[in-house]
Amino acid sequence: MKVILQEDVANLGKVGAVVNVADGYGRNFLLPRGLALLADERNTRRLEHQKRVTEHKRAKMEAEAKAVAEKLAGTAVSIKRQAGEEDKLFGAVTNRDIAEALEAEGFKIDRRDIVLDEPIHTIGVFHVPVKLALGVKAEVKVYVIRA
Repeated sequence: MKVILQEDVANLGKVGAVVNVADGYGRNFLLPRGLALLADERNTRRLEHQKRVTEHKRAKMEAEAKAVAEKLAGTAVSIKRQAGEEDKLFGAVTNRDIAEALEAEGFKIDRRDIVLDEPIHTIGVFHVPVKLALGVKAEVKVYVIRA
């Protein structure tokens, strides 16, 4: 019996996979629990349509993410902090501070998407990577200046 999986099933396959299973397993376990649909012509066409729609949405999201990445690449933010001798900051500049500065510039970026290995402790210019949707990455120039 051929079925189309509606959910991930251990040792069988992922969502959307068309798999061949024993008649009893499909009829008594997969179908009643909604884990699979019978792979007839109608359901196969519906699956193909869902794949096309999903691919179109993914391509649209990726294009939007690339557009945001281009805008971010040309963006520079300044963060003012108190500093002592040898340009060491009193405190640090974290990804939260950078997210707030980007929000002031009009970008809605979650602080967890700003990749900062460790907080910034000195005055200077830093290139900070930002993760966007679908693996698209951008780089923002951050100026840490003396207040």
